[in-house]
Amino acid sequence: MRCAASLLSLLLILACSSSIAISAPPGFKTLAIGDSAPAFSLPGTDDKTYSLDSFKDAPYLLVIFTCNHCPTAQAYEDRILQLHADYKDRGVALAAISPNDDQAVRLDELGYSDLGDSLADMKLRAAERGFQFPYLYDGETQATSLAYGVVATPQCFLFDPERKLRYVGRIDDSDVKTVTSHDLRKALDALLAGKPIPVEKTRTFGCSTKWSDKRTEAQASIEKWNQEPVELSDIGVDEVQALVKNDTPQLLMINVWATWCGPCVTEMPELVDIHRMYRRRDFRMVTITIDDPAQKAAALKVLQTQHASMKNHLSAVPKLDDLADALDAEWNGALPYTVLIAPGGKVIFRQEGQLDPLAVRRAIVDQLGRTYANRKAE
Repeated sequence: MRCAASLLSLLLILACSSSIAISAPPGFKTLAIGDSAPAFSLPGTDDKTYSLDSFKDAPYLLVIFTCNHCPTAQAYEDRILQLHADYKDRGVALAAISPNDDQAVRLDELGYSDLGDSLADMKLRAAERGFQFPYLYDGETQATSLAYGVVATPQCFLFDPERKLRYVGRIDDSDVKTVTSHDLRKALDALLAGKPIPVEKTRTFGCSTKWSDKRTEAQASIEKWNQEPVELSDIGVDEVQALVKNDTPQLLMINVWATWCGPCVTEMPELVDIHRMYRRRDFRMVTITIDDPAQKAAALKVLQTQHASMKNHLSAVPKLDDLADALDAEWNGALPYTVLIAPGGKVIFRQEGQLDPLAVRRAIVDQLGRTYANRKAE
């Protein structure tokens, strides 16, 4: 079983990784050792624009291409923060650049993240993690990523005072397991000591760069999901009580709504996105409408219009108090109402009123985990 799980983990990493030829735009080629750093002008999460000249006072420049959504990139965030802290006073400037076209990332590729790869989302991640280095967005044109030849995230490019490339590749040899080879640190220490870098180029394992030509694939995935059947079935009080016990290995999200509730209908597209993001993991979503049974067709029409293919129910509990008692005693009755229930029945998140999408996504990935180490063998 352990071997099977290890093999699955390796296959998952390779599925979104690349150390071999990948689908890339014409002219793609990773910089060679000794090449000059290509010029760039990119917006940062601090609303400033950065170029190579922005780092001219630093003898050495470390450019790390990374992103928000990639599980491997997230696994390395703490190490990138530590690299900056350890080398910022030793003449090394660090610039992080996101190479991805955020519109080319499928929703189900966001299953390990609370955020996408847009500049707006990058600002949220930078603020949350307290980045003290520039975090730059190249998703609009991807010209910088193409010039550097970014294979995957995270990928490192280390330049000397003449801005010649001295090291390219990974940070180290393990994203979530014990590190045995600190490749980037060895390169930095050797360069700072004026010694030859022991290994100048390493493989880069991580999520492949999301080039803009993947937009068609991302759109096709949405069109495919939109064809999924949408159903609405009755649910009684005993079934609600059994549901919230959550005797499953899955994180359960329940949303209570009604067609006459404006915020409920407004937030439905967010629910659909969340369902599509996380359903490939140990996660399931259930909606319960408290519309009158005579309005079942109208409720179903709302769900169908929004392509809400999660499990949908119409409450068949005559009294709303009885439904509230069965679902969550802390629910005061206002709509919409959302709860996250961990395996075993513990409520780990609840929100009365219109959903805060970031808050619930963050609660989901905090429970499920942000890296492949958190994926269970199936």
